[in-house]
Amino acid sequence: MEMKKISEIKKGDRIEGFFVIKSVDTKVSNNSNTNKYLDFNLGDASGDINAKLWECNDELENKFKQSILVKIKGTVNEWRGKLQLKIEAIRLTEEKDNVNICDYVAVAPYSPEKMYDDVLNYLSKIENIDIQNIVTNILTYNEEKLMHYPAAKSNHHAIRSGLLYHTTTMLKAGEKLSEIYTFLNTDLLYAGIILHDIGKIYEMNASELGIVSEYSVEGQLLGHIIQGVKMIETASIEVKADKEVTMLLEHMVLAHHYEAEYGSPKKPMIPEAEMLHHLDIMDARMYDMNKALGDTKEGKFSERIRSLDNISIYNSFLKK
Repeated sequence: MEMKKISEIKKGDRIEGFFVIKSVDTKVSNNSNTNKYLDFNLGDASGDINAKLWECNDELENKFKQSILVKIKGTVNEWRGKLQLKIEAIRLTEEKDNVNICDYVAVAPYSPEKMYDDVLNYLSKIENIDIQNIVTNILTYNEEKLMHYPAAKSNHHAIRSGLLYHTTTMLKAGEKLSEIYTFLNTDLLYAGIILHDIGKIYEMNASELGIVSEYSVEGQLLGHIIQGVKMIETASIEVKADKEVTMLLEHMVLAHHYEAEYGSPKKPMIPEAEMLHHLDIMDARMYDMNKALGDTKEGKFSERIRSLDNISIYNSFLKK
């Protein structure tokens, strides 16, 4: 059997390797009400794969939990157009394996410390004292979670420190575009970028590995947009910020998804909110396109990407 990364495997391979359990559920076979099996979502630094352990008992069910590293042997099959791993043997890692779980988790390309410093650098460029105080207040309370939280459970920036990565790339893009659209208020724009997804750290429950186990109750009932607005409201009261400043920041967060079906009760009504929406969409789509290119051979099309309107991405021979 070969030791392969998830991105390297193909149908028919017999493999062994170390994988992080991103999620695991006990299910019952369709042809039986008593035969249980374990349904895994496994990951390493290169990607994810669904896996099945068809023979399950109570001991195995209690043994394998989310966010632990396991060694697996199995065969790669295909189910409904996607690769699936049939587990033949699975065990917990041991000290003699000499593996570090963080080496098997997809992470942002920069350290969280570096990215957080980048955020603070843009915060220092904000001149309006009320805006700066609101953002400082929120960052101070949530610094620990920001260091490892992903930006999503799946889709764009669903990696360790993905929320910071998403934020910093948007800040850099926003700075460049504000040099063209000089009428933009960069205080509002930078603050809106930093705060637009901040509610996700309460919308989702994530481990320090950046793996989301589930959406929180509040996250399901309210969503990160409303949670973000609540955070701004609380911070503005604590720092005694101007009411209109508070309202403008809240509007940017409320409007950044643009459509009500995606959680925004208002469309952008100020240019900074319009720019925030397009920066958010652009960064998310560019991330997913780049990821698809990395998983696709030159001259070939990727699998259909659900987050990109179910289109396939072509990896051309032309490079930058």
